[in-house]
Amino acid sequence: MLANRIKTALARGETVVGSWMSLGDTGIAEIMARAGFDFLTVDMEHSAITLHQAQELIRVVSLCGVCPLVRLSSNDATLTKRILDVGAAGVIVPMVNSEAEARAAVAATKYPRVGRRSVGLARAQGYGTTFDEYFAAANADTLVVVQIEHEDAVANAEAILSVPGIDAYLIGPYDLSSSMGLAGQLDHPRVVEALTHVRAVAKRCGVPAGFHLVPTDPQALVTRVNEGYQFVAYSVDFMLLGDTCRRDLGTIRRQLAKAEPA
Repeated sequence: MLANRIKTALARGETVVGSWMSLGDTGIAEIMARAGFDFLTVDMEHSAITLHQAQELIRVVSLCGVCPLVRLSSNDATLTKRILDVGAAGVIVPMVNSEAEARAAVAATKYPRVGRRSVGLARAQGYGTTFDEYFAAANADTLVVVQIEHEDAVANAEAILSVPGIDAYLIGPYDLSSSMGLAGQLDHPRVVEALTHVRAVAKRCGVPAGFHLVPTDPQALVTRVNEGYQFVAYSVDFMLLGDTCRRDLGTIRRQLAKAEPA
């Protein structure tokens, strides 16, 4: 499975860099996949993407040889099994705030007797033609990432990140800062302290640290990696598109203004 590349890299202490897809367009997904990201995440929490659209995005990304992940709309076992059955290599589970929620997230991704995922035949299982191979490997191969994005999760970080089966955690910086009454103030000392605490706990638990850097700022990503984050999501499709258009158009207009005759 494509998630094995991610798991292997994380186990070696390497950095993996992916991005986020919210627009639901397969052409954009193909362009992003061909750009060379390690993984691409279909966002089903803060977008209008349907299950059918998610399947098509997953298909395009996986056929390009890139690891397709899905950020679920909630910690829901039914959605988890459906999204894995259509071919996602793993899930990013939002708003995991307790040990019980972390255990539920892992159980939903694992077949019995490890977990509670029910058995189906769909795209992931080759429409029935590769079921045996898929079933034998799925529990070990499926990537499970929990989002730490609330002050309750920070307080419970030790219990959450001690749950077996979690492959990485991902900071949701805006939700986390919002829960602390500091929405968007990512450099506030209390937010920085919370991030530092979770990284330290994760290191003790042997869980790779992750961060979703939303702005299109490569240097900021390097800074996060230098802080110890290995699993990094860089921006989102609409910001990458919009920021490029605004930046280049601004440059064009400034150059044309200089060239205009007096």
